[in-house]
Amino acid sequence: KLINHTRSSAVTPRFVLKGEDVTLDVQKPDIQETTIFAWRFKREDNVVRLVNDEVFISTNYRGRVEFSSVDYSLLLKSLTEADSGVYSALLSGDRDLKVAEYEVTVQVSPVHLTVNSSSSDSCNVTETCSSQDSSISSTLTCDGGNCFLEGGERSEVTASAASIRVYLLSGSVICNHSNQVSWREDRKETDALCWLDAGKTLTVMNISSIVLTSLVFLFFWKYIKLQEDAQDHIRTDMKKKS
Repeated sequence: KLINHTRSSAVTPRFVLKGEDVTLDVQKPDIQETTIFAWRFKREDNVVRLVNDEVFISTNYRGRVEFSSVDYSLLLKSLTEADSGVYSALLSGDRDLKVAEYEVTVQVSPVHLTVNSSSSDSCNVTETCSSQDSSISSTLTCDGGNCFLEGGERSEVTASAASIRVYLLSGSVICNHSNQVSWREDRKETDALCWLDAGKTLTVMNISSIVLTSLVFLFFWKYIKLQEDAQDHIRTDMKKKS
């Protein structure tokens, strides 16, 4: 049986930096001995339960949370991105009644922008923007000094409700990972990407030109040498006849 409690249907947002603590408060309800009070994560995973004034902290949360028997608040310690989600305070008797609910969002993880090999005829580079739980790819094309991303900016919402996107801005390809409390990015300049590709092509062209020039020079040297030998032979014969 439940008495004198306040039922809450609103979800309160809490934004926390990675490694910090956060306290989830609740308006303490009056409960009878047969009523169980609990904090749950994502509405299914029991974090802590209060049964007959005895506190039970689930194994996975020991050392990571503190529960106050005075005001029933829950302290989440040293948060990681995996701790992002909905935390609910519930009274369990004849039926479950929610008395408080919080959506905790922890700062995003770093991102990495990786580049795959490009084609030789023009700068055509495939880039992948990766976070801890998501990735998107896009193709950069540069021709005649003009660069663009095929399909324009790309973005998606990750499993942790953050946003990951890749876009082109001021001569750089930018990989961005953000939510309401933080953002991370990695970037690469298009000039550096295309110069690398152009450098490979230029190296091959230079080698080919050097080889071709050397062959032409050798041909003419041989030709001139043969002509000189022939002239020497003619002069020698003429001297013998005279």
